Amino acid sequence: MVNKVLDYCEQYHMIASGDVVVTGVSGGADSVCLLFMLLAIREKVPFHLAVAHVNHGLRKEAAMEAAYVHELCENRGIPFYLKEADMAGYAREASLSEEEAGRQIRYAFFREILILEGTRHQTEEEKWKIAVAHNRNDRAETMLFHLFRGTGLAGLCGIPAVNGRIIRPLLCLDRQEIEAYLKNEKIRYYTDSTNQEDHYARNRIRHHILPYAEDEICRSAVAHMNQTAENLRLAEIYLGKQTEEAAERCVLPAGNVAAECQEKEPAGSGKQIRLDLDAFIKEDPYLRGRILHLFMERLAGQRKDITAAHLEGIERLFLSEKNGELNLPYEITVYKNYRMGMLVRGKQKKQRKKPVVITGDGIYQADGLGEVEVTVFSCEKTGNIPEKRYTKWFDYDKITTSVLLRVRERGDYLTINSSMAHKSLQDYFVNEKIPRQERDSFYVLADGAHIMWVPGYRISEYYKVTEKTRNIMQISIKKTEA
Repeated sequence: MVNKVLDYCEQYHMIASGDVVVTGVSGGADSVCLLFMLLAIREKVPFHLAVAHVNHGLRKEAAMEAAYVHELCENRGIPFYLKEADMAGYAREASLSEEEAGRQIRYAFFREILILEGTRHQTEEEKWKIAVAHNRNDRAETMLFHLFRGTGLAGLCGIPAVNGRIIRPLLCLDRQEIEAYLKNEKIRYYTDSTNQEDHYARNRIRHHILPYAEDEICRSAVAHMNQTAENLRLAEIYLGKQTEEAAERCVLPAGNVAAECQEKEPAGSGKQIRLDLDAFIKEDPYLRGRILHLFMERLAGQRKDITAAHLEGIERLFLSEKNGELNLPYEITVYKNYRMGMLVRGKQKKQRKKPVVITGDGIYQADGLGEVEVTVFSCEKTGNIPEKRYTKWFDYDKITTSVLLRVRERGDYLTINSSMAHKSLQDYFVNEKIPRQERDSFYVLADGAHIMWVPGYRISEYYKVTEKTRNIMQISIKKTEA
C-alpha cells in the first residue's frame, strides 16, 4: 500500500526532496495512516515533517488522543505542535457551523506551524506543504454533498489531490484499505464518537447513502465516483482555460470607458471589472455563466456564497434592454450602462473632486486625470489646428470668467452647432452613454456654466478657433497611467 500512495504522490508531484510538510494528525484512522505513509515516503524522498494536533475541547477523550499523537511523534523524533481551541465558542462568535469553525481553526494552525517549520529549515515558500488525510470515501461524500445542495462542475470534482499548498496523499485509498492497513500493522487509532452520530449531513451520507449505493446498486460505487470526479476535474481544467480566454474577449480595459484620460475607477470604489456586453452576449450561454462566476470570484477573493441565483441575476440585467444595478454579497454592485456592464467591489464614497483653476500658461495637476499643460499664444504664431484627442485649441478672447477644470454642476451646457444651439451637459452625457455612476466624477473644462470641452469627446462650438480668432488657448492632457 505504501507503493500505491508513493505512486499517487509522484503522479501529482505532491512531495519533493527538501520539502517542509506539516500534517494534521487527530488520532483517527485516516490521519494516523497518513502519518505512517509519510514516514515511509520519507525513507525514499527526504523531506522535513512536522505534526499539528488541535484539541477542539468538545469530547472527554480528546486529551487521550492528543497524548497518543504526542507519543507517536516523540517516539519517532517528529516535531509536535498542540493547539487547545474553543471550537464551539469560535463558531458562535463567527456565526459559523461547528464543522466550518473547526476547519478554519485547523487550517489556520497548520499555516502557522508551516511558517515556523519553513523558517526553521530555511526553505523557499514554494516547498511548504500541508498534508491532510482525506480518502476516496471523503471525495465521494463531498461529491454527493455538493450535488444535493446544488453545484457546478467544480463542485462535482469533489476534493482535489492538490490545491495550492494542500496535498492529499490518501485520495488513492478507500476507508476499508486504510483500516485494513492499520489492523495488519497493529497500529492503534481512536474513533471520534461524533463521527458515529447523524448530526452532520456528511455523516448521514457516510452512514446511509453511500453504504446503500455500494450494497444495492454497485459494489464499486465509491471507486467509480472517484474516477468520475477525476474525469470531471480534467474537464474543469479545460473549461477553465476556455473561460479565461472568453473573459479576455469580453473585458474592457479601464481606458476604453468614457474618456481614456478620465479616472480609472469611480471615486472610493474598490476593484472593478468592465465588460463589453456586445462581446459578452456572443459567448455560449454556459460560458457566460462561468465568465460571471470568474469575475465575481476575482472581486470577492473566494468562491463561497456566490450562487447560481446571483449569476442568473447578473445575466438577466446584462441581457435586458434597460440600464440598472444589482447589489450582491461582498459589497459587489453590478451596473448595466447601455452596452457596458460593470462589477464593482466596495462602497462608492462620493468624494467631490477639487476644481483646478486655469490662470494662464503653466502645468496643472488634476486628481485622476493627469497633467494639464496650458499655453496661450497669438494666432499669428499658429499652424494647423491639432486633431489630437487630448490637445485642443480654444478662442481665448471668448472666455468670460476664470477657466475651471471641474466636475459637472447644475445648469451646465454646451453649444453644439454653428447656430449656437445649447444642449445641457446632462443630456450630452446621456447621448454619449457615459455611465451614470461616473458622471459626477467626470472632468469638464468650464467657463462659468458654459462647458468649453468634455475631455476625450468634443469641444463647444462657441469656443472653436475661426478666422476671426486673435489669441488661442491650447490645453493638453497627459493622462495618468494605471
